Amino acid sequence: MVTPSETNSETINNPLPDLAFEQLPAHLREAAARAGWGELMPVQARAIPYLLARRNMMIQARTGSGKTGAFLLPMLERLDANRANCQALILVPTRELARQVFQEAERLCGDKGLRTVAVYGGVGYRGQIDALTQGAHIVVGTPGRVLDHLLKRTFSLEHLRMLIFDEADRMLSMGFYPDMRQVQRYLPAREIHTCMFSATFPEAVQRTAREFIRTPEFISLSSDHVHVTDTEHIFYIVDGMDKDRSLVRLIEVEQPLSAIIFCNTKDRVHYVSVVLQRFGYDADELSADLSQVARESVLERVRRGTLRFLVATDIAARGLDIPSLSHVIQYEPPEESEAYIHRAGRTGRAGATGTAISLVNKGEKFTLERIAKQYDIQMEERSIPMDADVQAVVAERATALLEARLRERDKLQTERSQRFVPLARSLAENDEEVALLAMLLDDYYQQTLHGIMPGPVSQASGTAARNAEPARKDKRSSDRNRRRR
Repeated sequence: MVTPSETNSETINNPLPDLAFEQLPAHLREAAARAGWGELMPVQARAIPYLLARRNMMIQARTGSGKTGAFLLPMLERLDANRANCQALILVPTRELARQVFQEAERLCGDKGLRTVAVYGGVGYRGQIDALTQGAHIVVGTPGRVLDHLLKRTFSLEHLRMLIFDEADRMLSMGFYPDMRQVQRYLPAREIHTCMFSATFPEAVQRTAREFIRTPEFISLSSDHVHVTDTEHIFYIVDGMDKDRSLVRLIEVEQPLSAIIFCNTKDRVHYVSVVLQRFGYDADELSADLSQVARESVLERVRRGTLRFLVATDIAARGLDIPSLSHVIQYEPPEESEAYIHRAGRTGRAGATGTAISLVNKGEKFTLERIAKQYDIQMEERSIPMDADVQAVVAERATALLEARLRERDKLQTERSQRFVPLARSLAENDEEVALLAMLLDDYYQQTLHGIMPGPVSQASGTAARNAEPARKDKRSSDRNRRRR
């Protein structure tokens, strides 16, 4: 199989022509009309013929391009409303996206008798169980909560016809991998029509995708935005006094697998490195006046791929080659224009997708615009994440991690934890004591995610192994105490 990283062209056997709105079957046109569509968006016109033909696809299309309709409309043709069982499973990374897809499915498919349910963590099970046991045809959910319901046997994948991975790049690199592998065990032995939709397909995602989709074909509808072999150039305008905290918020939301963070001076390198370390990240610095021993130690971690964030000056980073680097973050634009090209060129290597991010204040924006014009670089401006954005993201991840941990507990451990239910309720109801719960959640989140390369790269140790580490420490401590006694 030729993967997207091996070619700049689309990988399609027997390509199909795009579909016009007028060519849709009548009942699909009616559904589209109910949603207020007068024509198909490019991703829909391109992808729907392949989904109707039951071909396994990896489809690259940027967010907001209409991809949800591209996989929902074919379900009207493929699913049987007279059979009260799950026939389509749509896996998504967040509860917000689950709700969005659910609402779109209700609007497109509800009038045809297809029932949809959204299942995600952070809410009670009862309503979800009721909808599943009544025979939802389309299940939209996050991997952890879908797995919970499969374990509880509240629904089955025995009659599944379509499996969709939405925002596959996030699904396969945000720590969902262990849950997704377990969900995979519940799939029927026969081949299931599987499709992945994503704004980007980085090399790591492509490798992992092969474990979930058989001999996929690849089409791209975002060549004007991000291509599999390109570097995406993004900049954020931030307050100069808030640049360090803006960097932290950006890292929390983006969750880069690995990054070089460029600064112009050694003092700034040291400052940023300390800030990241204090926030719990696996970060180290590289500047010209490090001792040779310290420099070699950092470089060795870089070569082994065990250092997540390297903060460096241009001089210190010269000559470094890190093939798997996912992000370059420019804490400030370079003093010389050509240095931007050298910095950005550290990512997006060996056919992989890369992301080059610049943090600029209003004055530095002019410098960046001059560089973009000089080298004909298309740069996208985005809004820096706010505290509320970070809170929503970390709540989503922490809930998924805790639910996964809860699933691993045996009956005795579950019985033991019941001792703390009254205390948990009491702490949650008291504004002053809720800080204790927040501290515990923060410590668990930091220990579980930060400093560890997320995703299947670290699957050998994995979530289960990380969760087991405190238990192993407790056991060693207990053994020591017994020996003392």
